Amino acid sequence: MATARKSARRKGEATTIDEVARLAGVSPMTVSRVVNGKVHVRESTRERVMRAVKQLGYTPNLAASSLAAAQTTRIALVYTNPSEGYLRQLLVGALRGSARAAVQLVVDAWDEVDPEAEREAARVLARSVAGVILPPPLCESPTVVAELVEAGVPVVAIASGREESDISRVRVDDFLASREITRHLIALGHRQFGFIQGHPNQTASARRFEGFRAALEEAGIGLEPAWVQPGEFTYRSGLKAAEKLLGRKHRPSAIFASNDDMAAAAISVAHRRGLDVPRDLSVVGFDDTSAATNVWPELTTVRQPIAAMADTAVDILMRGIRRQDATPVDKVLAHTLVKRGSVAKPPAG
Repeated sequence: MATARKSARRKGEATTIDEVARLAGVSPMTVSRVVNGKVHVRESTRERVMRAVKQLGYTPNLAASSLAAAQTTRIALVYTNPSEGYLRQLLVGALRGSARAAVQLVVDAWDEVDPEAEREAARVLARSVAGVILPPPLCESPTVVAELVEAGVPVVAIASGREESDISRVRVDDFLASREITRHLIALGHRQFGFIQGHPNQTASARRFEGFRAALEEAGIGLEPAWVQPGEFTYRSGLKAAEKLLGRKHRPSAIFASNDDMAAAAISVAHRRGLDVPRDLSVVGFDDTSAATNVWPELTTVRQPIAAMADTAVDILMRGIRRQDATPVDKVLAHTLVKRGSVAKPPAG
């Protein structure tokens, strides 16, 4: 009798969209796109969803669909090891955008996660959110992006220079911004430059170096290989690079660090060596995070509108989710050269 009652109860229960999503390994939003015949879903994902629909005998409930659409949508911002200033601005922008769009923002940290763990984390995340925002360096992880796209989850990358056909991105033009701030130093008379690179796993690092080098070539200025030092966008890597640049008998008159954390470290090393900034050495950074104004003198830098980029990323994500249009968008926001006290004409001689 108990078995009969259990069978009867199961028979009367309708399969839910969440059950289909779990079986197919995708988000409920992806199941909705497939059963409603929407485009911009990979064929392999569509086939997987339809197999789950058939296996479970799922029939869409229009009333339930309307109710689900009215409920709060969950989107995720996933980060790993950004600078504190960068993360703070990311959160401000993402919270502002999600509040305006009336969506729930899930913030997740994937620090010290290896590629295989990233793959599994992306699979799990895809089942619980309708869209994902990826700042660097995760936005350039082929593993993470591929898993989310395969699951049919819309993705917006922040500050990625990599051209992706499957995801949207919000960025500044790192090449133009870097060239502009280098031209500013050249206009003041600098001819001897040190450069601290960013992390090699981010395309922004390469683009900033390319812009710097292009400005030097335009002015007919050579670049000494020993004056280009590796960095990782961290304060500690900036200290190490600056020690090598300033520990030489023949040192540059200006240092361009690929972000503000490393530029602040360069100023610290200069002070420790008895150099006056900017009388003996000019230093510039990139991003205009809180690190730019927490040092003395305050940094001349490129303002990357990080909060506005995160806000815009939410807007792009929600337009795609609510209109069920996953056409990738490439949004370039304006940068600003911010002139402060860390730059002056080079010292005589």
